[in-house]
Amino acid sequence: MSLSELQHLARTRKEPRVKQETPDNKAALVFLAPWILGAIVLTIGPMVASLGLSFTNYNLLQSPRWIGVENFLRILTDTRLHRSLIVTLLYVVIGVPGQLIAALFLALILDRGMKGLSFYRSAFYLPSLLGSSVAIAVLWRLVFGGDGLFNTLLGVIGITSTTSWIGSPDTALGTIILLHIWTFGSPMVIFLAGLRQIPTELYEAAATDGASTWQRFRYVTIPLLTPIIFFNLVLAVINSFQAFTQAFIVSGGTGAPADSTLFYTLYLYTQGFGSFRMGYASALAWLLVILIAAFTGLNFFLSKFWVHYED
Repeated sequence: MSLSELQHLARTRKEPRVKQETPDNKAALVFLAPWILGAIVLTIGPMVASLGLSFTNYNLLQSPRWIGVENFLRILTDTRLHRSLIVTLLYVVIGVPGQLIAALFLALILDRGMKGLSFYRSAFYLPSLLGSSVAIAVLWRLVFGGDGLFNTLLGVIGITSTTSWIGSPDTALGTIILLHIWTFGSPMVIFLAGLRQIPTELYEAAATDGASTWQRFRYVTIPLLTPIIFFNLVLAVINSFQAFTQAFIVSGGTGAPADSTLFYTLYLYTQGFGSFRMGYASALAWLLVILIAAFTGLNFFLSKFWVHYED
């Protein structure tokens, strides 16, 4: 057989087809089944049901009665609801930056590699585990009561006070914000992990160029830490809008004194389980979803102006 015939045979010869095996996803579906079932039954199902109830008048004792958008129109004229929105926004606007600043400050100190780092890290993280508990909220009432520990400490430095800081409309919200700031452990650990990822060569180069400690913090640490700040900011805003336990325990479930601690979630709870207005409470719940989505979307939109990624 000539060379040209061999070349022609090689060109026309068909390679045997390899049968492609279809991946077997049955095992993955079996393991995912509990999560999928839980998401449908415990999350998606109740959300759809609450959306339907938001257009009804429902008091848990009688069948829901369709009233259209009446619940949503009532939101526009509910002055106590508007008060709860103001209280919640103050809590978010003051508490979230305060918590993140405290968390970053402690993370910077722990990043210096002090002795007993593991102990201090655990000790500072502990309030995050207990801050939303009923026990800590009760303790907070005792600390800031008229004869509480805070007034006792003021007496030690020569300031006599019998003010119930938790019972005064002017200071009650401030004490709850302080409790929120105190639970800085979770963002602190995330900040600490982010600080450990910043290359030391950048600090050495900045120091060689004569940069001060503040300049290294301002122009090296903060820009490289902005993705972590953004992550903590989004989580903190979402969690703050959903704050409930502290206000419920401190105010006895009423938002007292004078609605100064009437958080949005607390007002939603009183409407649903206090006044049995489940339809209206469902509408309030969906308004909360819209508010959280709006603030989260705003954070993502603004992030492109101040968050710096490696690319």
